[in-house]
Order: sequence, then structure tokens, then C-alpha cells
Amino acid sequence: MHLTTNKAVRPTTADVARLASVSTATVSYVLNNAEGRRISPQTREAVYRAAEMLGYRPNLAARNLARGKSGVVLYVVPHVAVGEMPMQAGSRMTTGLARLGLLQVQIFETDDDQHVVDAIENLDPIAVTSLFPLSGSALRAVKTAGIPHIEIGTLPALGDPHLSVGEMRVEHLVSRGHKHIAFAYTGIAKWRALGDYWFEGVSRAARLRDLPPLAVGEVTVDNAADVVTGWVHDGVTAVCAQSDEIACLILYGIHEARLRCPGDLAVIGVDASPMGVVSTPPLTTVRFDPRAVADAAIAAVLTKLGYPAQPPPQPTDVAHLIVRTST
Repeated sequence: MHLTTNKAVRPTTADVARLASVSTATVSYVLNNAEGRRISPQTREAVYRAAEMLGYRPNLAARNLARGKSGVVLYVVPHVAVGEMPMQAGSRMTTGLARLGLLQVQIFETDDDQHVVDAIENLDPIAVTSLFPLSGSALRAVKTAGIPHIEIGTLPALGDPHLSVGEMRVEHLVSRGHKHIAFAYTGIAKWRALGDYWFEGVSRAARLRDLPPLAVGEVTVDNAADVVTGWVHDGVTAVCAQSDEIACLILYGIHEARLRCPGDLAVIGVDASPMGVVSTPPLTTVRFDPRAVADAAIAAVLTKLGYPAQPPPQPTDVAHLIVRTST
């Protein structure tokens, strides 16, 4: 009795070699990015094209074992509130890397980042990815380990999100008649760098329109009412917050100061946190496309590790505006 299966036969290096009209050794050299081998660009292109046509995927898990490598890629999930996108993108990255024999392990940032440091020291990862810059201790651990760090937010394929998002937010506010705009930072020092990242985009968009210099303030639960009252007194009519969480603090301050949103002060966030749907009023914000983020990250990881990879996606609209009643 013969058993049959519907599972497709996995293409081999021999299949790639036949289609590319080269030896299996040449295929191995090209796909393993072997050093010290002189292979013409035309031959490399022929091998990559044949591998793509056949749907060939190298067994990276076996390769990593042969090299004494773990095959683990650490993904550092930011501690700062940035909505659901990091987890959605992380799930897609986990699946995409698993197809290639790589295991992605998600590590959540903490105040001292000891979890990240411990993971780098104990899991022997072959690369570390993060949406935003790593803290000093985590970055030192990466450098000590001598492994690549892919900072996803700076990848060219994502097209400078801070600038495109700043343009998007300021354009929306200007279209609603606002000229005097403020930028709201968190009062937590650890997250200030992320605020600077978004501030650069908003500030640039305002300068390009010859708007007055941005008013700037740190907003906390304790000072929210005083900050928004001062802004309104100074003629500010709209606020860009560094996150939806800070935007909701501004809404709280508006309520405590007995002002109106958007009548006295319009508010726009960024990161499409679920809290923005149920805030009073519902928050205008910016949502990121987790698919675009994950695809750019996967391409960058494979390129950094020297594995064959699809070309990185072209710069894309990684974010879009969600207009609600806070503006």
C-alpha cells in the first residue's frame, strides 16, 4: 500500500542550479553569501532569479545549527505607548522569519532594560530589532555581543515617518483654519527622545508654511489644566501631542479647565491607541500600517545577516490620518 501526500515537494539547490545553468556549488556560494568567491553580478542575478521563480527557501535553521548560531532574532517591544502597531507588526515579523527558519523572540522594554540586556547575553541572538533607539544599557549589550541592530523607524523603506506624519498632522490642522500650534511632550524623561522625533516633523511642517514658532510644553496629570489654559491665553488653537496618551492628558486638562475641544483647543495625537476611540471627544490621530513596517523590517534583517532576501519595499505611505471630532 502506497501513501500519497498533497504536500508540494520543496525545491532544492539542484533545481535552482539547473534553472540558472550553474553548478550546485555556485548556488550554495551565492545563497550563502560565501566570502572569497569571485562570482559575477550576472551569475548572482541568475541564481536569485531562479530561486525566486522556484520558490526556493534555504533551510536557515539547519544552517544556523551548522554555524553554531542560535537563529534567534530579538524584537524589542517599546515600553512607551504607541498603540497596537508594535504587536501587530511583531506578529507578522515572527511569521515571516519563521518561514525562513529564524525564531523571533519578543522582549518588552522596562525602565532599566535589564530584560533586554539579559536576553542578549543569554539567548545568543544573531540580530536585534527595535522600532525606536535602544537605551544606553541595551545598546551597549548589542555592541558587546557584536551583532547587528536594526532600528526599524529609521529604515529608508518607511520614508522618514516623523516627517511624513508631521506634514500630515500640520496640513490637517491648517485645513481647519489653525495657525498657532503647540506641541505637547510627555513629562517622563525616558520618553523625551521619542517626543523629539515627532517634534522634528511637526516643526518642519510648520516652518514650511511660515507658521508662528510652535509653543512647547510638557504635560502631566498634575499640570494639564494649567498648560492648556496658558496655551489658549497665548492664542494657541491646536495641539500636536507626541502620542495618543499625551493627547488624552490634554483632553483631561481641557475638561478640568472648563474649556471646549475643539472649540477652544483642537487636539491631534499619533499612534491610534484604542483609548482615542473612547476619549471625550474621540481623538483625531495617525495610524501606522503594521504590514509595511514588518515587511521593511524583515528585508532589513535578512540583508544585515547576509541572507538572500527580496529587495526592500519601496518607500510607502506607512501611515494615514484618522479624523475624529477632537479637531
